[in-house]
Amino acid sequence: MEEIEVPTEHLHEEIQEKAEEQKEKWILYVALSTAFMAVLAAGAGLLAGHHANEALIERVKASDQWNFYQSKNIKQEIAINTDKILHILGNKQDTAIEDHQADIARYDKEKAEIKKSAEEAEKQSEEHLGKHVPLASAVTAFQIAIAVSAIAILTRRKKLWYAGLGLTVIGIVFFIIGVLP
Repeated sequence: MEEIEVPTEHLHEEIQEKAEEQKEKWILYVALSTAFMAVLAAGAGLLAGHHANEALIERVKASDQWNFYQSKNIKQEIAINTDKILHILGNKQDTAIEDHQADIARYDKEKAEIKKSAEEAEKQSEEHLGKHVPLASAVTAFQIAIAVSAIAILTRRKKLWYAGLGLTVIGIVFFIIGVLP
């Protein structure tokens, strides 16, 4: 008697191929999302570095202005003390006293302008640091997400990939906070 051949063997192979295709698609999605995470991390890293550098530059400008302010303050104190000495000595040179009074008034005006400039530089430095911190946090979240996604591929655990996607969302939130004015 002739055996009837049922094509189940072919069906079983086809099911296995489809199952492997599904596994490969999942890994492809993990790879694509990881590449996207890397791009976001690179962008956030560049912006975080930029804001850190700008904060430092503005802090140096503020420090320079405060030093300039102090030098004007010292000059003003010298003019005030010289004026006092001239008064005590009873110096009759009124023009010298008037010159010192003009210098004292000029130093007051210059100090006010310098102080304003220094405070503005400090404010700009703080603003740049305010952007640097969330951007640096975004970089950290993206890097951890990349690592978790890599572990997901190695261990073939989708839940880890989902955790990586969750960390990416957190990184995106930090990124948006760091970019918004």
